[in-house]
Amino acid sequence: MSAIAVQPAGDPITDPVAWGERLAAAYRDIGARTMRELPIYHDALDVEAIGFQQMQGNIVGIVVTPWFMNVVTPADGVASDHLQIHFPAGAFTFTVSEIAQVGRIASCSLFSPMFEFADMDAARAAAQAASAELMTACADDQQRVNGLGKTGSVIDRRAFLRGSLTESAR
Repeated sequence: MSAIAVQPAGDPITDPVAWGERLAAAYRDIGARTMRELPIYHDALDVEAIGFQQMQGNIVGIVVTPWFMNVVTPADGVASDHLQIHFPAGAFTFTVSEIAQVGRIASCSLFSPMFEFADMDAARAAAQAASAELMTACADDQQRVNGLGKTGSVIDRRAFLRGSLTESAR
C-alpha cells in the first residue's frame, strides 16, 4: 500500500470545485446509464460534489450519489490499487479506480447504500459534517489541546468517517 502526500504527477488540477463538479457529472451519467434500476439506488437523492478543496497540494472532497457517499481525490499517476491518505483526523485507506470521464480517482467509502438519509438535505448535512471532521485533529489530540479528561464524551471521528455516528466515552 502506498501513501500519498502531494498531488501525483500528471495534468495539474488547480480548481477543486471544478474537479468535483466534473466528477459529479461523471457520476450523474453513470447513475442514469447503469445504477438507476438497481435496488441500492435511493430515488430521493441526487449526485452532488461537496466541500472540494485543496489539502496539502491535493484536491479532496465528498461526492454524494443515490448509491454511495465517498471521500474522493484525484489519483492520476498512482500505480497501486490502494493508498493511505493522511488527514488531520488521521490516516485512511483509499481504493484507486478509473472513471472514464475523469481519470484515476482514490475513494474512501463513508456510506453505502444511502437509505438512512431521508432526503438530499440530510445527505448533504452528513457530507458537510464528515468533510469538517476530516480536517479536524484526532479526538485524542483535540482532548489534549482542550484539556478534557478521560471522562469527557466526544464523537469518535474515525467511527464517524466510517459511517458509525455514535458517541464514545474517552
